[in-house]
This record gives sequence, structure tokens and C-alpha cells, in this order.
Amino acid sequence: MEKFRSQAIKELRIQNKISQKTLSENLGISNRAVSKWENGLSQPSAKHIYCLSKIFNVPMDYFYEKPKNKSVNKAPKGMTSITEIYKIGRGPSSSHTIGPEKACKIFKENNHAANLFKVILYGSLAKTGKGHGTDTVIKKTFSPITCDIEFNFVDADLPHPNTMQLIAYKNDLEIDRIRVFSVGGGNIVFENATVAPSKIIYQHNKFTDIAAYCKDKRIKLWEYVEANEGDTCRRYLRKAWSMMKESIETGLESDGTLPGGLELQKKAKTLYNSQHIDESPETRENRIVCSYAFAVSEQNASGETIVTAPTCGAAGVLPAVLYYQQQKNNFSDDQIIHALMTAGLIGNLIKTNASISGAECGCQAEIGSACAMAAAALAELFGLSIDKIEYAAEIAIEHHLGLTCDPICGLVQIPCIERNAVAAMRAINAVNLSSFLWSTRKISLDNVIQTMKETGHDLSSPYKETSEAGLAKIKI
Repeated sequence: MEKFRSQAIKELRIQNKISQKTLSENLGISNRAVSKWENGLSQPSAKHIYCLSKIFNVPMDYFYEKPKNKSVNKAPKGMTSITEIYKIGRGPSSSHTIGPEKACKIFKENNHAANLFKVILYGSLAKTGKGHGTDTVIKKTFSPITCDIEFNFVDADLPHPNTMQLIAYKNDLEIDRIRVFSVGGGNIVFENATVAPSKIIYQHNKFTDIAAYCKDKRIKLWEYVEANEGDTCRRYLRKAWSMMKESIETGLESDGTLPGGLELQKKAKTLYNSQHIDESPETRENRIVCSYAFAVSEQNASGETIVTAPTCGAAGVLPAVLYYQQQKNNFSDDQIIHALMTAGLIGNLIKTNASISGAECGCQAEIGSACAMAAAALAELFGLSIDKIEYAAEIAIEHHLGLTCDPICGLVQIPCIERNAVAAMRAINAVNLSSFLWSTRKISLDNVIQTMKETGHDLSSPYKETSEAGLAKIKI
């Protein structure tokens, strides 16, 4: 566990000129209890730490020593295939359902002799696992073999917020154990495992280098992707695009309420069909694009099949923007595939140099990344220059910096669904701005990706997919 910093209370108390007696009265406890905390003889409860954070106006993480040199998401020298950004699977969360499902399938395959499994969920997987359906997908994956699931809310000194322990038993004897990290977008990392790392496809991992290479070769970003990935990528993206369209079309026909207990009505169908008699073209665009984003997001929230872009929770942004443009301007599927290639390249840069995990860097890593991908895709579709594509993606991320991941009841519904719609419209706005103002930009895409990473790590943990703060505290 993270070590509690007993001296932090005294430091803050003195800085704010508050006596032990006054602090104890504000907390409704004895003066002796505060004294014990400051001298390291006892530790305040989570409730009291929360109260202290409010009194002194500091994040709860302030009272703990941060673990040193622990990371499972170190950037490699190059980048893997963009197909890892577009995973086809069931929602509602790439980190909480697709990732754990993949890990459990591998572990089950490696332990044919097991007649009992146990899974311990830590961090965000424990705190929002019920709402995200993590326990349900794990039990389904190990079925028909029994799997016991434990939610560990205590251990906090974790290499990654999405940590799980998989244990296999045969006749009550443990035969295998492994720790796994679900690092975002359905990607997983096995601790100390001899699992072959994903193949490095791209030698570059900075947009500046990619742009310079493309300009030197006089090729577009999508041509750079195709040159590195080959025909396999194009075939896979064609399949992914087909699934994206299917999720929109199915979602537009779906009625009723979303599962999970919030009794949230599905809105995509109503939004799509609510045309005004004197509706302006601008209003119609807003309504239709948002209805597409709602459709995918509601499919995701229902546990139906979607395509991560780059995650389940942000899966509605990119397809909403591209499907609208295809319907409006008759872009071919090949042109859409080119746009998906460019979008995947942007998502890949973010995943490599920062994170696409809400549990690690907040919703900026999910919706912010999806908005940047959609902006880059749309700019590519419109034939804009590499500089304008970069600026569109940079704008999209910059104006999502600090966005918290605070789903109510741990469900990928409120505010997640509306955020997909808002981000889809913001992507369109980012492209419009970039096409006019690209020559005035001061911040590079690489800079803003690094800033997003630093911002995410500075965010207090209750605001990173733990259902402990922000909107997640609201009772409905």
C-alpha cells in the first residue's frame, strides 16, 4: 500500500494556522486522535482523509507517498500496429471488459487442468468493476469452470490502476498465478510473463518525425500507415468500419432503458427522428452527428459489440463524425479507410507517449483522444495538409485537458454518452479552426500529448475512474 505521510497533516495545519484543537473540532474527533496522526501512531480513516483534503483544499493523494519507478506503460522506441487501437468487442469498457476478458481467455488456455479459478480485482477494476460488468465478463469467460471473484479495495500501491490477479487451482492446490494490468483500449500486460511483446511496426513515435518523413517522401499520413502496415491493415479496417456502421444503425433502432439501475432512457432514436419543420442545416448537422454518437455509446452501455476508438467509453466519437460525412458527401469506403488510418496513427501516438486509459489519466485520455482521432480523420477526409491535420488533433486534445473520469455508479452512461456527442461536434469545430488558423499555432501535437500525460498523472485518483469524486458522488 502507499505509505501515509503523517507529517503532511501537521505541515498543512501550521501553514493554515489551525490548532490541533480547532482541527479536531472540525472533524468531530478528539484532540488526542489528531496528535496520534501527526506523530505516526495511528492513521486516519478514508472518510477522515477525505475531510482533511476538503479542509486544506488538497487532493487526497497529497497525504500519501507516491510509489517510485513503477510503470507498466513505458513508451517503446517505436509503435505497434494501429489495429490495436480498433478492437472489436463487447462493451461497456475496454479496460474493464475487453482487457480482462482477453487476460482470462489466455490464462484459462494455459491452465487446462484447473477446476477452479480465482480473480482478485484491484484499484479501478475493484471500485467500478460492478458497474462496468467486469465480474460478469470474467465469470462468462471462465465458464463452465467456477471462478471466485474478490474485490480488493485496500491495496493501493499498484503498478497500474487496472490491476488483477489470476489464480488457478486443481483439487484445492494452487497451480498457477499471474498479475495482469489492463492498460487501456483493451490492451493488457502480464507482469514478468514470457509473453511476446507486440511487434513494432513503426520506427517513429513522435508526430514531428512522422511529419518530416512524410513531407520528405511527399506522401500523406495514411500512405505512411499503409507503407508500414501493408494490406492486412486495410482489410482489418474495412471490417472495423463495417462494424462501426452496424453499431450506429442498430443503435438508431433501439428503444428502452439501459441496464445497470439508473433507468436511463435510450435517446439515439428520438434524437435522430426529432426533425424540426424549419430546421437549419447547422442544427440538423448537430442533431444527426450527436444521434450517431449516442447510438454507438448506447450500444456500448448495453454490452453490445462495438469498435474501440480508442476505447469503449469513447467509441461513439469517430464513427459519428465519419458516418455523417459519408452520408452527406458520399465519401467512398476507401476514403473512410484512409481517414481511419490517419486517426489510428494519432491514437497510436497518444497510447505510446501518454495513455488512453481513463483509470490512468482520466477521461481526457479517452474522450480527448477520441476527439483528436476524429479531428485528424475528418481533416484527412477533406484533403487538408499534414500541418492542418496536426493542428486539428492538437486543438482537440488541448481543450479536453484535465477532463475527469467520474461515471455515476461506475456505469459508462452518465456523463459518458453525452460526452461522446459533444466531442464529435468539437472535432468538427477543431477542423474548421485548423483550416483557417494553422499558420498561427504555437503548440505541437507532441507537446500537448506530453502535457496530457503529465496532467493525467497529477489528477487526484478519485477523479480517475474510481467513482469516488465529481459527478460519481451524485446519487440517482
